[in-house]
Amino acid sequence: MSRAATPLHQEQRLGETLREWLPSRLAPEGHRDFRILDLDAPDAGFSGQTVFFTASWTTPEGTPTSLELVLRMQSADHQLFTQPDALRQAEVMRALGHHRGVVTPKIVLEECDSAVLGAPFYLMARVHGRVPSDVPSWHKRGWTVELDAGDRQRMYDNALHALVSVHSVDDDATLSVLRDPAMQPGTSALQGYLDRLQKWYEERRSELVVGADVLASAWAVLSSSAPDTRTEGVVWGDARVGNIAFSDDLSVAALFDWETASTGPPEIDLGWWLMFERYLCESLGFTRLDGVPDDEAIMRRYRELGGHVETDLGYYTILAAFVLSLVTNRLARLLVQGGLDEDTARSYPTAAVTLVQRYLDEFSS
Repeated sequence: MSRAATPLHQEQRLGETLREWLPSRLAPEGHRDFRILDLDAPDAGFSGQTVFFTASWTTPEGTPTSLELVLRMQSADHQLFTQPDALRQAEVMRALGHHRGVVTPKIVLEECDSAVLGAPFYLMARVHGRVPSDVPSWHKRGWTVELDAGDRQRMYDNALHALVSVHSVDDDATLSVLRDPAMQPGTSALQGYLDRLQKWYEERRSELVVGADVLASAWAVLSSSAPDTRTEGVVWGDARVGNIAFSDDLSVAALFDWETASTGPPEIDLGWWLMFERYLCESLGFTRLDGVPDDEAIMRRYRELGGHVETDLGYYTILAAFVLSLVTNRLARLLVQGGLDEDTARSYPTAAVTLVQRYLDEFSS
């Protein structure tokens, strides 16, 4: 899906606002010649607004200074079952970024006053890197296809190493940032996750355009067969290769999209990781590129790198496909409202619901 540019007059107004608001918060007292350069505000579609720009100024000592920045503004609505909260995402990235191997963009500042730009927002340092594409799938097109098998294997290994690093964070100060304050005392982190998911499912159930019966069956399994675990660690919430920026040497430059981060067992992320890879590859009729591991090899390498898995992932792949089905069902409605033909829009939830049924069949066999 292509993204249209933000209308020019909106970009100009945004640039003027930043030129007025930002200098005293970013540049030292006594600076001069503050400028906003190369401002680019692509249409974010159904997510919060993202704005790229460079802020430059001259210090009181006469030294030219510039910072490449990304502005992330809180969305008015959200596709997932968390409430939009840009400042929480900034807090999560700041907390996680202190941990070895968890490379998050540096948070520069936050603003909770909606009067400035119309919604809360934060600024972070821009990270340059290449990100595997979702549309079109990185298994079919793009820079990942141009790599040789050895480089793809190295890229994927670096991604898994980063995931293990995320799951290795265990200090309570960081976990407290991610915990849901509304969760009842004594409730396991997994049950808290399921409680939030149930609430969202019930709110959106009447809007499903594809697979209502399959999802009802899946929820019956998810609600009755949850593993008995008290494990609580960092759950990324959207753990996948497409949320990683890679440097030219294929090392991890940044991990992003922490909007749905929470706590729970690592299997929540692992189920999502495996499911999403299948969604972008086999579900679309593609074959994994040479160097890209299959599910079994992914889990073997995750363990070799130090990751711990308590249970079979069958339950968690159902859980992941169920969440994706809710997301893509809602997305399909929004895409049709935006002018996309219904068949194309419905193809996204159809593929996700097909995965739900496949995982259900495997789980019951």
